Amino acid sequence: MSRMLVLTEADLRRIVQLDDSAVACVEEAFEALAMRAVAMPPILRLDIPEHRGEVDVKTAYVPGLAGFAIKASPGFFNNPALGLPSLNGLMILFSATTGLVEALLLDNGYLTDVRTAAAGAVAARHLSRSDASVAAIFGAGAQAKLQLQALTLVRPIREARIWARDPDKAAIAASELSLSLGMPVTAVQDPRTAVRGADIIVTTTPAEHPILLAEWLEPGQHITAMGSDSEHKNEIDPALFAKATYVADRLTQTRRLGELNHAIRAGLVAADASFAELGEVIAGKAPGRTRADEITFADLTGTGVQDTAIANLALARALKAAAGRAIDTKAQAGDVP
Repeated sequence: MSRMLVLTEADLRRIVQLDDSAVACVEEAFEALAMRAVAMPPILRLDIPEHRGEVDVKTAYVPGLAGFAIKASPGFFNNPALGLPSLNGLMILFSATTGLVEALLLDNGYLTDVRTAAAGAVAARHLSRSDASVAAIFGAGAQAKLQLQALTLVRPIREARIWARDPDKAAIAASELSLSLGMPVTAVQDPRTAVRGADIIVTTTPAEHPILLAEWLEPGQHITAMGSDSEHKNEIDPALFAKATYVADRLTQTRRLGELNHAIRAGLVAADASFAELGEVIAGKAPGRTRADEITFADLTGTGVQDTAIANLALARALKAAAGRAIDTKAQAGDVP
């Protein structure tokens, strides 16, 4: 009998949280990119400009994992005016042995949020100073909040600042985070003020023009850029490449989608310039931070290995917790083909 497990967002929120195990899961996925024969095709992208819509499809096969995921992730940025969320999505987990569907993860983007935040924690663990204690977050949405939470899992964060283009949203996010994390989180109106004295800076916006300028940065800081997951998005001043040690999540991808793409377009970096990937740093195949006063810069555009890793974790947790609903997918005699 062929059975598929269906898990709703509510099911998944109960069994998968942003915690040490989620960070470890994503860290291992990045390391696999550097150490194993991972199959990860380029992102399939569909644009629906009249509704400010975009859809990304990501996948990867990771040797050693029982299943591989295919994820469809729509972002429709007019939705908030309609009372709807901007981001959505689902994952399908297939058996890597038989190709049969094992699970349908109706997460509405929740697992993507978790694995994206976990990737920020991984980047901070391997590239920021170990004593980093002050964070600056650009953005005030769900991912901005998760990124700060993720940083507390890997660094002794004691203070944070939030900057967003909407000061009211920044104030609300700061208040919520102060309460949930038990630390002072302050909304600031000037992005340069947010950066001053910060140890880790994380940008989480859909900005199309730089919101973080290279001239603001100080020795010893680490920057993680999360927002540039498509060609037109650009959060970071390309001049930063002359000041920072750059690390990509996937170099072939950041040349096309990430902050590196904009530095290449600006003529500040050669199109074939080689940089380390985060998985190589994790595996010890490339250096990460080598000096306390070094500025490090992680460009995270989101990879299919992260989706496959978190989907496998979700299924394992679901089976252990007897969560979700199993459906028989095999056609019965007399069924119309």
